[in-house]
Amino acid sequence: MHVYHEYLSFTPRADGSPGDDFRIVVPERFNFAYDVVDRMAAESPDQTAMVWVHHENYTKTFTFADMKRESDRAAAYFQSLGIKRGDPVMLVLKRHYSFWFCIMGLHKLGAVTVPATHLLTTKDFLYRFNAASVKAIVCCEDYNVAKSVEEAGAQAEINPVKIMIDNPPEGWHALLPGLEKAPPFHAPPRQEVNNNEDLMLLYFTSGTTGMPKMVAHNFTYPLGHILTASYWQCCFDGGLHLTIADTGWAKSVWGKLYGQWMAGSAVFTYEFEKFQAADILQKLQDYKVTTFCCPPTMYRFMIQEDLSKYDLSAMKHCVVAGEALHPEVYEQWRAATGLRLYEGFGQTETTLSLTTYPWMEPKPGSMGKPSMTYDVDLVDENDVPVPNGTVGEIVIRTDKTVPVGVFAGYYRDPDRTAGVWHDGIYHTGDIAWRDESGYYWYVGRMDDIIKSSGYRIGPFEVESVLMEHPAVVECAVTGAPDPVRGQVVRATIVLGRGYTAGDELAKEIQNFVKQNTAPYKYPRIVEFVEALPKTISGKIRRVEIRGK
Repeated sequence: MHVYHEYLSFTPRADGSPGDDFRIVVPERFNFAYDVVDRMAAESPDQTAMVWVHHENYTKTFTFADMKRESDRAAAYFQSLGIKRGDPVMLVLKRHYSFWFCIMGLHKLGAVTVPATHLLTTKDFLYRFNAASVKAIVCCEDYNVAKSVEEAGAQAEINPVKIMIDNPPEGWHALLPGLEKAPPFHAPPRQEVNNNEDLMLLYFTSGTTGMPKMVAHNFTYPLGHILTASYWQCCFDGGLHLTIADTGWAKSVWGKLYGQWMAGSAVFTYEFEKFQAADILQKLQDYKVTTFCCPPTMYRFMIQEDLSKYDLSAMKHCVVAGEALHPEVYEQWRAATGLRLYEGFGQTETTLSLTTYPWMEPKPGSMGKPSMTYDVDLVDENDVPVPNGTVGEIVIRTDKTVPVGVFAGYYRDPDRTAGVWHDGIYHTGDIAWRDESGYYWYVGRMDDIIKSSGYRIGPFEVESVLMEHPAVVECAVTGAPDPVRGQVVRATIVLGRGYTAGDELAKEIQNFVKQNTAPYKYPRIVEFVEALPKTISGKIRRVEIRGK
């Protein structure tokens, strides 16, 4: 069954797409764990909610009845440890199935979930513990992580209660045995659990500069992902959706929880140690995944495999997000699978704000058009709208209404919030241009724009061409200081197998760019590296390359 329709109001058009009157209907007091998971468990208890696969091919399948039972246990367990409404609890659980038990259990208490990655260091944990006043932390079975947590906790303003999935060190609690022994859960009266405006999720964004920001989402946030799952990813009742994402990042709740379950689709969760294209393709085939989402880089690695070896006929729809899509990847994936890639754009602060819906014609490399419920525009540095064909900053107009799913602000940082959200406009910090058909085309982050001899050059437009060269596996384009031009374009490149770095190849790549885009955009500096510097969330640290 699916439940999302009752939260929508619209008049369908002749082609089946929603009309301009589309809106999300927000109940007076919404709680996803009670209103979706428990309801699904009551009405369709045996319907599959999750297929979980360990990299050693150990598999578990959970129904919605299972999810209700385990989230009730988790809620009771957290209660026994003193967790209550409004308490921040950090989850560092990779892709382990206990993440879903815990986050639903915390929702049922009105507590605040703080997802985080296992890649954090002692310094990272200490910053997060203090910034969010973390009361408890639940970790994967990784003793290096545990050591960092203990060191950070000893220095923190509040030393959090420490919980490990199983086999914990001395002084820690064991989650799975604790769930087994948890007392019966007696749910508090709903009016005592949460209001819509209460803080539900807190994400630390991993920016390319400065300390991470704390993005706060309230209890209505899951409703915004109806658009993500039902209208963009095309998840359907009885389907099986895979979004490749670690639970430490917002992408996981975009694609592994809220919208998918409201659509009645199960989520496929693969707990792997290292991404391998052939391995993912095998899982798509073996488990008959029906809808799929991953970043463009992963699609690029998959198209380098022999796709004819895999039966992907169960797959109905594919989407791409996380970074801009290179047209070459789109064309090769479509040629091999017959499936188009539908691009979308959003931030940790938002839900899906620009997208290519299935009733739209995809334009390879374009993010699509403004998502339903979002009033998106492009403006200059004075917040004046720019015409089609002109580069501007992507902004969301909120003077008339704030889209369901947009963040409540940066937690405990009103100045930073006001810096990006003022005068009825939320500034994304991303740069794009819009064509005559209303499609948006990504250019880059505001800080990444290269100004050379009077030209404004976006890194992505050069990277798109570079990625078409067979030698290039990954690349980052930045500006380098130049006494004559102000800046020149620098390309930092990771080569594919069988290619050797050298002046001859650099010259070939430069000529290739000159032939395939405006000559002034070609990289005057070409450098080859083994790997690009990245944040713990996988974003390229252009600031580090620029600082060379």
